[in-house]
Amino acid sequence: QVQLVESGGGLVQAGGSLRLSCAANTRAFGSYVMGWFRQAPGKEREFVAAITRSGLTTDYADSVKGRFTISRDNAKKTAYLQMNSLKPDDTAVYYCAASLELGVTTRRNEYTYWGQGTQVTVSS
Repeated sequence: QVQLVESGGGLVQAGGSLRLSCAANTRAFGSYVMGWFRQAPGKEREFVAAITRSGLTTDYADSVKGRFTISRDNAKKTAYLQMNSLKPDDTAVYYCAASLELGVTTRRNEYTYWGQGTQVTVSS
């Protein structure tokens, strides 16, 4: 019964930045590993970034490493994805997800709850 709601998507020019937010409705937000995934048309949903419950450990897909930053504010029950130096290949629907795993995981099937997704479109 955990609800996750993404926001912050939109249209941006290549080289620009966006910050996505993922707001959760559960008091147990701090018990979840949080992750971001994305899905482009005709492609499988792929891992983007994950962060541990404490926020001390993060993991990123190679394609976004150095450009994207995942963070969380447990008091606000919100996770974030700061996206800089955006490329047209970053265009996708971005999904926030929550996992009960104890450490960061890149596996889609290890995330229990998912948001509705927010569209990010990067123009060239």
